[in-house]
Amino acid sequence: MVRSEIQNVKLRFGIIGNSEGLNRAIDIAIQVAPTDLSVLITGESGVGKENFPQIIHQFSRRKHGQYIAVNCGAIPEGTIDSELFGHEKGAFTGAISDRKGYFAEADGGTIFLDEVGELPLSTQARLLRVLESGEYIKVGSSKVQKTDVRIVAATNVNLTEAISEGRFREDLYYRLNTVPIKIPPLRERAEDIALLFRKFASDFAEKYRMPAIQLTEDAKAMLLAYPWPGNVRQLKNITEQISIIETNRDITPVILQNYLPAQQQDSRLPMLFGIKPGDKTFGSEREILYQVLFDMRRDVTELKKLVNTLMAERGTTATVAPATTTAVSYYQEPSHNLVPATPASVPVPTINISATKQMPMDDDIQDTEEYVEETLSLDEVEKEMIRKALDRHHGKRKNAAKDLNISERTLYRKIKEYGLD
Repeated sequence: MVRSEIQNVKLRFGIIGNSEGLNRAIDIAIQVAPTDLSVLITGESGVGKENFPQIIHQFSRRKHGQYIAVNCGAIPEGTIDSELFGHEKGAFTGAISDRKGYFAEADGGTIFLDEVGELPLSTQARLLRVLESGEYIKVGSSKVQKTDVRIVAATNVNLTEAISEGRFREDLYYRLNTVPIKIPPLRERAEDIALLFRKFASDFAEKYRMPAIQLTEDAKAMLLAYPWPGNVRQLKNITEQISIIETNRDITPVILQNYLPAQQQDSRLPMLFGIKPGDKTFGSEREILYQVLFDMRRDVTELKKLVNTLMAERGTTATVAPATTTAVSYYQEPSHNLVPATPASVPVPTINISATKQMPMDDDIQDTEEYVEETLSLDEVEKEMIRKALDRHHGKRKNAAKDLNISERTLYRKIKEYGLD
């Protein structure tokens, strides 16, 4: 019995589809219609939210009253209070006479507030008063007016996010959302896509007096695989375009592809932490890879300086072998942080440390990589580096010590120890 009633509603209001989500939304609209409860209809743009307030109005005791649909996003902020609640003569520049607002015109009927999430906060406060007590005040007046109006609202905005951002009143949200109705997007109604296309094709064939277009099986599969960001409205527009432009009435995937806007593909490149999609800091994929490599090289250089500084403070010398710039593979975690992979083939920088005494390392300084043993004596390597530094600076010990990142006193001791003076 309920199923047949839903089918009758679909025929009456021109709703096409048999998906469970769509049927559930229609059923809720029918059940809530006899009451005076406020209804909030949510769904993406283009899903057909405008049909449901009419269903609610026509199945209510107010069906003989006025039905007014108001697009809140299309009315300028400065005039929306006047549009909804009316104004007194002289209330503002241009108010040459009294004006009744929509709440007065629809007394005893239904008002559909589309895009209710776009209402200014001051208007939201006025609307909340109407919902709570049925009272409002015209712009420029001090007299309280009464109205008996059923309010049905719709939005494609996430109102919970708007509340957290301070753009929508929480108390108004709960007043409007007494009975929620969610309209599923077209991508969740796969079984309805072919039905809608066939209905639109038939309507446009009759309108333009031409044979109806038909999809091949491959084209139908392509139609079902498309995500339809514009939902039913987009499908209708594309069907109309094909009906008018194409002379071949059998639509193949090659033809259909010309009318389906390309979807942005998910990037498989590394995502740098802190860089938002579309940031012009990086102009190309190659620049992203270069930036990763340069950051790695800079980190290794900073590590080398840090180790040398720490060893110099302990009265030791440190040399760090130059790091080879090597491409490192990354995988992306859900948090969007870069995590380096650790394949066996990835080389690690070699750090060679020589000291005049064995000094214990602090517990908080640990090397996570294995030390690489060297065949050369550490003393010989250290002696050779000191000799090269002295030659490079023509025997000037102060400059050589600065180049080696050690104190002059330590350098003097090393020169005497290795017989380089």
